[in-house]
This record gives sequence, C-alpha cells and structure tokens, in this order.
Amino acid sequence: MTSLETFKHHWQDEADAAYLYRILASLEPDPSRRSVYERLAEVEDKHTVIWAQLIRDNGGAVGEHRITGRTRLLTFLGRRFGPTFLLPMLLAEEGREVKGYLDMHRETPKGAAGSAESLQLAKESKEHAHEIAGLAGREGEPWHQAESGGFLRNVVYGFNDGLTANFGLVAGILGATASSQHHMIIVAGVSGLIADALSMGSSGYLAAKSEQEVYAHEIAMERDEIALMPEIERDELALIYEAKGMPADLARARAAELMKDPERMLAEKVQQELKIGGHEQSPMREAWVTGTATAIGALIPVAPFFFASGTTAIVLSFTLSMASHFLVGAGRSVFTGRSVFRSGLDMFVVGLGVAFVGYYVGEWIGKLAA
Repeated sequence: MTSLETFKHHWQDEADAAYLYRILASLEPDPSRRSVYERLAEVEDKHTVIWAQLIRDNGGAVGEHRITGRTRLLTFLGRRFGPTFLLPMLLAEEGREVKGYLDMHRETPKGAAGSAESLQLAKESKEHAHEIAGLAGREGEPWHQAESGGFLRNVVYGFNDGLTANFGLVAGILGATASSQHHMIIVAGVSGLIADALSMGSSGYLAAKSEQEVYAHEIAMERDEIALMPEIERDELALIYEAKGMPADLARARAAELMKDPERMLAEKVQQELKIGGHEQSPMREAWVTGTATAIGALIPVAPFFFASGTTAIVLSFTLSMASHFLVGAGRSVFTGRSVFRSGLDMFVVGLGVAFVGYYVGEWIGKLAA
C-alpha cells in the first residue's frame, strides 16, 4: 500500500518542478519557448493539487511549499549558466517522475489511493518529457537512458576523484610518518596530484577518442550501405518515417527524394537511425576539463601543508577535505536527483572512511618498514 510519505514526496517534487519551470521561463528570451515553460508550470501546479488532495484524504496535512536545497542549487546554476543548462536537468527530472509514477502504479493495488492518479501523472509527465526533449533537441525517452559526459558533470566527478584519492594518500602518509615530516606529505601529495590528474585526463581523452572512433566506424558503414544497397536503405528510412506517424506514401516520397543526394541521405540516416548526431566530444577538451578538475580536487588535502605546520596543518587539511567532500556530494545531487543534504552526507561519510582506512593502513605499513 502506498504510504502518506510517498504522497508528500510526489507533492514536493511537483511543486519544485513548477517552481523550476517558472525560473526557466524567466530566463528564456524566446517568447514562444517561454510560454511553453509557463504552461508546463501550470500543469505541474495541477499535479500538486492532486497529491495535496490524496494527502488530505489519507489524514495528512499540506503545509506551505518550501523549495528543497537541490532546487535552490538548480536555480542558482540555471541563473548562472542560463536556460540551456537547466533544461536538460528538468528533462531528467521528468524522466525520473515517469519511472517513479509507473513503479508506484505497478506496486499499488487497483482501486487503492494513488493507483489511478499515478498512472495519469505518468502519462502527463511522459508528454512533458517529450516536449522538453524537443526543445532541447534530443530524442529518446529519458527514463530508459542515462547520459554521461557534459562539462559540469566532468568537473564534479573529476574533482571528487582527485579529492578522495589524495585525501586517502595524505592520511596514509600521516599514519606512516611523524607529523613533523610535512615535506614528505607535500612531495607525496603533489606527486599524487600530478599522477591522478594525468590518469583522469588521459581516461577522459581515451573515452572521447574511442567514442569518436565508434561513431566514425558506424557512419562509414552506413555510407557503404547507402552506396551498395540504396533501395534497401531508402525503404528503411521510409519505415522510420512511418513509425513516427508519417503517411506511408509521403514517407516513401521523402525517402526517395533524399536518396537523390547520398550525403543528405547519410546525414538523415545518421540522425534518424543511428541517433548519434550531437553527441560528439572533443578528446582534448575532455582531457583538460577532467584533468584540471581532478588536480584542483587533489590540491585541497595537501594545500594547508604549504603554509602551515604541525597540528594546525593537519586540522586544516582534514576540515577542508571533509567540507569539500560534503560540497561535492551536494553537487552530485544535480545529476542524481537526490536531496542536497543526503547526497552531501553520503560523500562526507565516504571521505571519513577514506581518511580512517588511509591513516591506519599507513601506520601499519610504517611499522612494518621500521
């Protein structure tokens, strides 16, 4: 049976979505797109009414809407980076809503509170997702896929990797040596920073390079198919158009027209069949972004030892590293959909665990080597 807390959770999500759509509308310079966002905000308002009624019907109380920390973070980032940043986040949010409502409908007995409402809202959220995907120039259903890449995502995850790895290294050196030997911490910390940044940067480069090579191979193969079996490729494209709702005769005519120009035909097949257009990443850009973010994260645990010594440096390193773990966890909530506090707390615990294990492993190795 669906709980009252589930109703409250969905009420909060819908109210936050309405708020974000209005933020998006306020940032959008194009009047037609702005009107779409305003209309979507009004639909989300109607959804909050549905959940509010379910809450009251089941003995709960609906208070004044207070936006969550994650929504505040998205608002700040949207105002800082513009609508093009916020739109994909809302697309992902609609995708999560579709999945959540469908799961809720499957798990709720027929006729029970929330069963019919969850199915209705899943359908409406699906319509929203397709509408936003069109505005964002994307295809596919976001509840069936998880995209990777992106500037901000690479920054957050690169920073997180560098911070965590070097924090464990510094803790290990502290466990293995006397606290006065801070020069060893600096040497090891800087070496770890360089190694980790180069490793993450090269991984980003190779991943983007491999993706480019896969895309190039697929496109080359499609070009050969168009040259060697044009009739089959023409019919395939016509079927794709028909599947999207185009009348059969019009679909065949459009495919036949495109077939007169092999390059146009190739571009259309790449977009409609392979669906790999617009996903290209620059390997060098990926390397620089990921490597630099990793280096900055890795610098935090070792930085206090450049200008302080003794207990002061150790306390500063620990405090800055733990605070950074919480903040980077909060930053990850932008992509995961979790609350800022819970996501931040998870990373805080991870950082604490890394420090604990690193310190005692370093102490153990130091005793063995003595």
